[in-house]
Amino acid sequence: MHDGASAVERRLRRLVETRLRPATAKARAACTTCAYPAPGRNLAFAAATGGPFRPLPAGEWWGAAFSTWWMAVDGDVPSSFAGGRIELRVDLGFDAAAPGFQAEALAFDASGVPLKAVTPRNAHLRLDAPGPFRVYLEAAANPTIAPDRPHSALLGDPRSAGDAPLYRFGGAEIVLVDDEADALCHDLDVLGGLAGALAPDDPWRHELLATIAHALDAIDPADPARGACAARARLAPLLARPAGPHAAVAVAVGHAHIDTAWLWPLEETPRKCARTIANVTALAEDYDDLVFAFSQAQQWAWVKSTSPLLWERLQAAVARDQIVAVGGMWVEADTNIPGGEALARQLLYGQLFFLEHCGRTCEEGWLPDCFGYSAALPQLLALAGMSGFVTQKLSWNDTNRFPHHTFSWEGIDGTRVLTHFPPVDTYNAELTPSELLTAGRNVAESGAARHSLVPFGYGDGGGGPTREMLERARRLSDLEGAPRVSIGPPARFFAAASAERAAAPVWVGELYLERHRGTLTSQAALKALNRRVELLLREAELWAATAAVRGVAAYPHDELEDAWKLLLVRQFHDILPGSSIAAVNDEAAVALGALAARLEGRILASLAVLAGPGERALVANARPQPAGPLAALGIGEEPVTDAAEVRGMVRAGGGFCLDNGALVLECDERGLIVSLVDRLSGRELVPAGAASALLELHPDLPAEWDAWDLEAATLQVGDEIVALEEMLLESAPGRVALRVRRRFGRSSAETVLSLAAGERRVGVEVVVDWHEVEHLLTLAFALDLHTAHESAEIQFGHLDRPIHENTSWDVARFERSAHRFVHLGEAGYGVALTNTATYGHSTARHARPGGGTTTTLRWSLLRGARFPDPRADAGTHRFGFALYPGADLAAAVAAGYADNIALRRLRGAAATAPVVSCDNPAVVLEAVKCAEDRSGDLVVRLYESLGGRAHATVHSARALVAAWRTDLLERPTNALALRADAHDVAVEMRPFEITTLRLRCT
Repeated sequence: MHDGASAVERRLRRLVETRLRPATAKARAACTTCAYPAPGRNLAFAAATGGPFRPLPAGEWWGAAFSTWWMAVDGDVPSSFAGGRIELRVDLGFDAAAPGFQAEALAFDASGVPLKAVTPRNAHLRLDAPGPFRVYLEAAANPTIAPDRPHSALLGDPRSAGDAPLYRFGGAEIVLVDDEADALCHDLDVLGGLAGALAPDDPWRHELLATIAHALDAIDPADPARGACAARARLAPLLARPAGPHAAVAVAVGHAHIDTAWLWPLEETPRKCARTIANVTALAEDYDDLVFAFSQAQQWAWVKSTSPLLWERLQAAVARDQIVAVGGMWVEADTNIPGGEALARQLLYGQLFFLEHCGRTCEEGWLPDCFGYSAALPQLLALAGMSGFVTQKLSWNDTNRFPHHTFSWEGIDGTRVLTHFPPVDTYNAELTPSELLTAGRNVAESGAARHSLVPFGYGDGGGGPTREMLERARRLSDLEGAPRVSIGPPARFFAAASAERAAAPVWVGELYLERHRGTLTSQAALKALNRRVELLLREAELWAATAAVRGVAAYPHDELEDAWKLLLVRQFHDILPGSSIAAVNDEAAVALGALAARLEGRILASLAVLAGPGERALVANARPQPAGPLAALGIGEEPVTDAAEVRGMVRAGGGFCLDNGALVLECDERGLIVSLVDRLSGRELVPAGAASALLELHPDLPAEWDAWDLEAATLQVGDEIVALEEMLLESAPGRVALRVRRRFGRSSAETVLSLAAGERRVGVEVVVDWHEVEHLLTLAFALDLHTAHESAEIQFGHLDRPIHENTSWDVARFERSAHRFVHLGEAGYGVALTNTATYGHSTARHARPGGGTTTTLRWSLLRGARFPDPRADAGTHRFGFALYPGADLAAAVAAGYADNIALRRLRGAAATAPVVSCDNPAVVLEAVKCAEDRSGDLVVRLYESLGGRAHATVHSARALVAAWRTDLLERPTNALALRADAHDVAVEMRPFEITTLRLRCT
């Protein structure tokens, strides 16, 4: 209701809250509850129900943070309740102000059959008949961890959570429901909510309030239920008034946004999924019009593996079209930080799961709560068989309002996907009239479109849709003054939207979220592990596939699939971005670290069988480009090189000069790069009076959302870290390096600047022992370049972004994502900057003395957010960067791979030619693997990397029987002609096109 509620609205609110809603309980009967703290989170039902129960009276405290208690509720339904609607109502100690983020439970009958969840606003269980009963509750004492209570973050770390109980048990009771009083509550909820949402001078509002007042007159406050029939009769004509012919249409789909991990440990999420599916399938028994959109194949898989009975109910609901799969991804992943192949595997494994268990793949991408959306995503969605995409998070923009709700989103390759940004501005709608009017008004602003999608249901432990929401939907299906509500799947919305918007507006490029920019940097160690594991998986598949095609080892399908899925889960949009509690971050670090070790073992095993026993010095090159004489994706003999001399000398004033014949690098007495001359071009790359490889420390205290947000002001203030502790010149054959050590605050940093003989490359390694809080550490490179844009690598290509500040959109994009490189250039000359473990950066222009501008790129290294992980980023971190003077985009692509994929030296009998190769350097071989269907076919994923047309010949070491282009699910889309010798396939590619080939060898 709006401010300045009328007397009728105030009367309505008080009467419903203090008289009518309590009167929906026609009669009550007491229950007794016993409980005990379980020794673990996943105790089997038989073991749990045999535990040492003791009485748990109402008012007693229970549940330390993230503990599990088993409760047994015993009652005896009176015979007088026969024939009525009977419920068991349980209060675990809920805070009614929030629908989730607190205690929750799954209820079982005495034989172990799951019934439904008990959650803050959905705490009832249906009882069928009079007589004694017992219900068991698996109750999770999940703590409330909230930004407005920063100390609550301590509960997210087992080392600081303590064992104090968090919840005061509210008791359990049997209730006989008065159906007429309950229905009156629903009537008044909708009509009163509609009146409160309409404009103060709207005639329909005044008619609603007058009739509501007349209905309230029929209710005796001393016995509210007695007048319910008469009150409903007075309201019935209002509810029968249909919506106007031009009313907006809300396609409402049930949903329960369940973060795969966030403010609770990963191992708790399967139980959240089980509770939600128990709720949804129980609700579907009473409301056959319910349609529920269930995303994230991993969450489906958890239900399947942890609760066979719930899985059967889920499958039955799928068969009735009451539960529909959406999203097509293994989890709702972040899309800025995962690599291209990881996003492809999210879709591959997600869609294959849904195809197997639902009989169809998803047609709609579904990422409502991601922190920005990569411009590579439209093409990937299309290749996975999707024609629609749903997002929501851009409503959180802090500067600009996104101009569309239904639009065509165009990716870097030109692929377009119909995208919807629900104007209800939430993915946890409750189907209130206020929400629906907001959606209707926003849709009207978008032009001709009348339809919008409204995902409704409580998320993150709230348990999904409720009967209250469905009762609202029924009353709002055709009601004057409100949008028409039609419960249905997302496909229904997209069909209507396509018919309405034959020429939808087009948005080109990334969907940049003007908020949560700090998630590109928070929890830097996890991001570095993610990069490492992605590259190890790529290499493990390459060498295993090479060994399988050559017939020397079987392909480890199960091992590699399990490895991918382990990584994909930890790429969830609150894990990889670094916005989870300490328990989540610790688990991810341990899991990814162990996975990296296993993958190293797999790679070495494959290389050993490929090389065979022997003592020849060999080098394995997993890069998609040759490394000198070493072929890409093959094993060659160790090249013999003459180590040329690189000079390092003391410079006047206490600095150093390094010269490798291609570059001359000068450092001042502070150990900062003050001059870098490219001998080939004669250019000086460091602006006069500036310095490069400069560490800077910025105060970092966001207005909200510590681990998420990064303010523009943070980058505009700060201190240069120049105090010198030690500076050493180190020389080795063919290489010279300057090692610089510094201390600042409670932390220390070591920077190594290096040159190798003849290379146009400056290596910059940074090791930081970080113990600062609420600060941002950056590494700045000042460059004498006049450029208006950057080219930053994203998945399967690069994105050109303006670095000027012409518009508010440019200004808001002050922190951006990049993968392995950023390229900056002017006509005829460019510089590439690569990294091995970093994603967030900013690029700025400055006036140049004497005219023109210079450019500064700052890599964001570390933060020290206090919430939701008070220990965020503390410890030792290693970063690798390199600067390539004179590099074009092709050189930047190659350098990005070279700096991230090390050559592997080994001993063996013989070299191994690449199992597959490509003759066009603009076309990158991103993945080489065996087909998921275990047919023995070879699958090769390649992409055009420079943004131009490309003709490429893909060569197979083995003769080919057949070759096909496929979609991401490795299903052939068209056959390709083989060359005369049956080893080559010609491929034509458009700019940034991703192509998947399936090759069948002899």
